[in-house]
Amino acid sequence: MTHLPKFTVALLHPRYWLTWLGIGMLWLVVQLPYPVLYRLGHSLGHLAQRVMKRRVKIAERNLELCFPEMSQAQRDEMVHKNFESVGMGLLETGMAWFWSDRRMARWTEERGMDAIKEQIAQGRGILLIGVHFLTLEMGARIFGMHLPGIGVYRPNDNPVLDWLQTWGRMRSNKDMIDRKDVKGMIRALKNCEVIWYAPDHDYGPRTSVFVPFFAVEQAASTSGTWMLARTSKACVAPFVPRRKPDGKGYELIALEPECNPPLDNAETTAAWMNRIVEKCIMMAPEQYMWLHRRFKTRPEGVPSRY
Repeated sequence: MTHLPKFTVALLHPRYWLTWLGIGMLWLVVQLPYPVLYRLGHSLGHLAQRVMKRRVKIAERNLELCFPEMSQAQRDEMVHKNFESVGMGLLETGMAWFWSDRRMARWTEERGMDAIKEQIAQGRGILLIGVHFLTLEMGARIFGMHLPGIGVYRPNDNPVLDWLQTWGRMRSNKDMIDRKDVKGMIRALKNCEVIWYAPDHDYGPRTSVFVPFFAVEQAASTSGTWMLARTSKACVAPFVPRRKPDGKGYELIALEPECNPPLDNAETTAAWMNRIVEKCIMMAPEQYMWLHRRFKTRPEGVPSRY
């Protein structure tokens, strides 16, 4: 059972005043018109690229590993656009948590969700594959406005931020489940709920198998998709929350649900899932979270890629 954080007066302790100040500033900033936020986000991204040198190197290395055919100039351009997306991602978190439904609807659109709704009507749960785009928070809010579901999350170490992220995500969704609450996920899927799940990061060796991901032959990939889909009999439905160019807003694209995924073993399912993740990423590669050390876990005796 996941116990979600609730607001208490303890969160107003002076030790958290700087956190509240930051939250207040973010709230004020996202009241600006979206075209202004679009330009501001790009400027923040340019600053982040100059300051976050270690993350720049990680992004460059990930692109080198995944796309060895890409020229250095192409990689440099991709990293530059990616950091513009990083800056936008910060503002989009505030937009997703603080904007009204009316304002969200003005700047967003969706397509492809009827197929997901049809599967739910037929009594199937939905394992919603949410790849780690930098538009992640916007995607969760947009999807929930059209079809409320249940998010899988990692509790934040800061109790104020832990409460805030839960409050923000619950504005358009039914519930949140701790990523360690596997029984809760399976129970929700069997009850025909939508569970948001991200299988694209490196979660360490304990629950991973090594299968191809882009040009990397042995990428540690979670076995969770296999376990959840096999146990719950849910449909697997990827979606892509994509930022439109030139400050025109956002589109959420739901791909066709797969209700008979390959479940022979964890490796087969993970390899299949990675191909879907690749397809999603290529729909907006500059907006993906390349800053994550995706290939940090290696087979025993194999040197680090970083």
